[in-house]
Order: sequence, then C-alpha cells, then structure tokens
Amino acid sequence: MALRVLSVFGTRPEAIKMAPIVQQLSATDAIESRVCVTAQHRQMLDQVLELFEIRPDYDLDLMRANQSLPELSAAIFSNLDPVFTDFKPDWILVQGDTTTVAIASLLAYYRRIKVGHVEAGLRTNDKWQPFPEEINRRVASVTADLHFAPTEWSRQNLLLENTPDAHIVVTGNSVIDALEYVSKQVEPQEIKVLLDRLGGSAFGTGKKRLILVTAHRRENFGKPIEDICLALKEIASRGDVEIVYPVHLNPNVQEPVNRHLGGREHITLLQPLDYLPLVHLMKHAALILTDSGGIQEEAPAFGIPVLVMRETTERPEGVDAGTLKLVGTNTSRIVEEATRLLEDETEYAKMARASNPYGDGHTAERIVEALLKRTDNLSQRV
Repeated sequence: MALRVLSVFGTRPEAIKMAPIVQQLSATDAIESRVCVTAQHRQMLDQVLELFEIRPDYDLDLMRANQSLPELSAAIFSNLDPVFTDFKPDWILVQGDTTTVAIASLLAYYRRIKVGHVEAGLRTNDKWQPFPEEINRRVASVTADLHFAPTEWSRQNLLLENTPDAHIVVTGNSVIDALEYVSKQVEPQEIKVLLDRLGGSAFGTGKKRLILVTAHRRENFGKPIEDICLALKEIASRGDVEIVYPVHLNPNVQEPVNRHLGGREHITLLQPLDYLPLVHLMKHAALILTDSGGIQEEAPAFGIPVLVMRETTERPEGVDAGTLKLVGTNTSRIVEEATRLLEDETEYAKMARASNPYGDGHTAERIVEALLKRTDNLSQRV
C-alpha cells in the first residue's frame, strides 16, 4: 500500500522550496504523491510550477484583489477540506510560514492527518515581526508530526518548545536543491539584454557594480519602505553602481518605490522577475539588499554579501556565519553599511568568502527518506 502524501502550497517561495521535494516524491515508487496549490499568489506561483514542470492535481485558485487575511484563511479552510476528503492523504507537507501553511496544518489536525512541516523551527520570538509569518509557523509547529528543520539552530528552537527530538529531522534547506537545479539552466535573454543596457562589460571590472534589491515585507509597509527608498536614492548617487529593483506588485510597495525611485539615474525598476531570471541576475550582483527570506539563504551560495533590511531575522545562521548583516530600515544605516562593503575590500571579502550554512542540495532526499521510515504512517487514514 503506497504512502499517500499531499503537498500543499500557495506562494512562489513555497513553490520554489517544495518543487525539489515534489519531484523526489514523484520519483519514489512507495509513495502516491499529489499536489494542491491554493494559489495564494497566482502569477508568481504559476511561473515556478512551469519552471519545475509541476502540474497540480488540485488548484484552488484563491487569489483575489485586496484580499484580507481573514478572507483568505476562510477560503483556504472551506476549499481545502474537500481535497482532503477526496485524496485521503496519510501526510500533508507544508513549507514555511504562509497563511496557507497555518490553515492547512490546522485543517489537517482537525481531520487527523499527519503534518510534515518543511523549514520548521525558524523563530524571531516577536509575534509582530514578521507579521503574520511568526504566528503562522508556530501554528504549523504545534500541529506537526514531523519537523524538517533546516539547521541545528532551528532544531534547538523546537527543542526549547518541548518538541520531542524524535520528531525532528535536520535536513538542510530545500531552497539550495532548487537553486542548484535552476542555476545550471541557460541564462535568460532578458538578463543578458538588461546587463548590456546597464553597462555590460563594465560589470566585474571594478568600474561598475550591480546591486540587487528586493523589499516587500508587510512589516516594512509605510515609513520603513519610504526610508529604504531614500537609502537607495543616496547609494545610487555614487555613480559607480547600478541598482536593479524588481518591485513587488503590492500597491503598498509600488506606490512609494515608484514615487521615490522612478526615473532616477542608476536605478532600474522592474516588474517582478520569474525565478529563473532572478537567480541568474543574482549571480551577477556584487551586493544584495533585501528583506526577503529566501534570498538570505540563496545569495551566500554565490558568495554575495547580503544586507538584510529588517530589524530581526529568523535566519541568524547566516548572520553568525558572516554571510548576512542585519541593517534594519534606517536610511543612514543602510547607506553606511552598503558604502562600507563597496569601498572596503577586506570587509567585502569577509562576507563573500563565508560558507553557506543552509544546505548541500540533498534536502529533498532526506525528507522523503524520513517519511518512509515512519512505521505508523498508514494507521489513521481518514
């Protein structure tokens, strides 16, 4: 009797990190694997599904304009429950800390379905930062039967919360599996055209350096994103850098970014990039400024220093390893730290040469192996 595993995700970051696991599940004879997407983010999700050649078995298509968290949560509850009834999974797998993760985990608990939480144990210990992610991942932790912790630090967080050690598996982070797959693909033409337009051959010569920016987190809406924009404006005034900022579609990001940075010399604002071109653009960057979680894990694999524009991070392993530096959203602090890395070769080299603590490209294999080792997998079918 094959083990029934349902992978549930809804956003682009979830899809990126779940894709290698879905591929590994599909290649395992002892497992009947199906995929359900809530499509919490529609367009950004679809391009990842296409990139990794994943066809969802269930597509809830729940994205709506200006949808509130309560509205999204209610929609996931009511639309996901029939999927559980139809497939009768032994396990669901969820990844990270989205609303999809929290609601799917709670619904699985109601249905007595086992929960495997991928990227478990990340904590800031501040329920408002990041919001609502810190509480979402705690909900998943409370309901999970297996916790796939990416690092020893995340394992320790779970142990401090009295999670049984036998229920925790340190696996590494599957984003490195995905990154290895994507970085080996041919560089998209759109990236070649962009780089040529910005200076092309000057990159890598020391004459001009590329700075990649991503900033979109909910807790940075308002004054924080305004201050970030002011910092970028000042950094661009140096003249020896080109800032490229793929701008999130959320109007709370679009409006201040376009108002402050639109039409500015040495700043290029783009529509959100698909994952394939984003990875290849990242490879050309000399420095990354971000509030994104995934990029904190990905950039160190390419030896690129990362300044994290948040007050706290649930990925302190990178800070401890020296690949990341927390700089907050204060304009002066961002400018100061970026300038230091652009002008001090020794400081730059310290961050660029630090080792990536987040994975080795075999996370998906470890997760599937852990699922198969559970001897009580088939005892509580719905």
